[in-house]
Amino acid sequence: MSLARERRLRRQTTWYDAKLPPHSTRRRLVHFVGYPILALLFIYFFIDSGVMPWITRLGSEFPLRDITGLQTEDARDLLKLSGLDLEIANEEYHPDKPEGVILSQYPLPDIKVKKGRTIKVTVSSGQKMVPVPQLAGFSVRQAKLNIEASKLELGDVAWTFTDSLPEKVVVFSYPAFGTEIPIGSPVNLMVNRGSLSNVVYMPSVIGYSLTEARAILNEKGLKVGLVTKIRDENYLPETVLEQSVEEATDLETGEEIDLIVSTTE
Repeated sequence: MSLARERRLRRQTTWYDAKLPPHSTRRRLVHFVGYPILALLFIYFFIDSGVMPWITRLGSEFPLRDITGLQTEDARDLLKLSGLDLEIANEEYHPDKPEGVILSQYPLPDIKVKKGRTIKVTVSSGQKMVPVPQLAGFSVRQAKLNIEASKLELGDVAWTFTDSLPEKVVVFSYPAFGTEIPIGSPVNLMVNRGSLSNVVYMPSVIGYSLTEARAILNEKGLKVGLVTKIRDENYLPETVLEQSVEEATDLETGEEIDLIVSTTE
């Protein structure tokens, strides 16, 4: 081919390319550039969403052990050995479980998990504490209502004598007012039985005759109540064998004491 002919053909090709319409150029770009990019993206997403999750799950799951009942820090250390984390999601009062003990977990025990999973737990915050309400100066009935309103329970009721408060009014409580104790705990009361000037102590009249026993009781401001006779020939008739109230018991004046006396008939 002559040099002149080669130059002429080159000019024709350049002129033809320059005259190509714009949509033909875009079509060529899509064909040589766009399709390969789309193919690469499809391969990437297929591997990322399908193949890799299957590979990472294969053989990596294991059953979660039961960590309820363990202290939080002990459970955290135990989970770390399996590549797991622990998160305290909630705290609850519990009457029997000490503070920091795990009450429940999520996921549940034996559920299969993978390393890196965070296990959420509910932890005991211990017993709920409530203050003892003011009880001194209230009647026993009102004091009982105040105790129950504080979610506590009435314990033992003991009696004392004092001139500073009306009869059957609470003198003090134990535990004392304001003391914080676990919910449901008993509160004991000391209640005024009456004026100290009316207090007498039960004497022993066992072995005395009924007449002598009556005189002793009358001297203390007490009265003879029901007299029961039982046959016993080891004693003289109407000898006191038993009394209804033990010796040294504190009583109010005017109370009646029942006696058992002997008879030979």
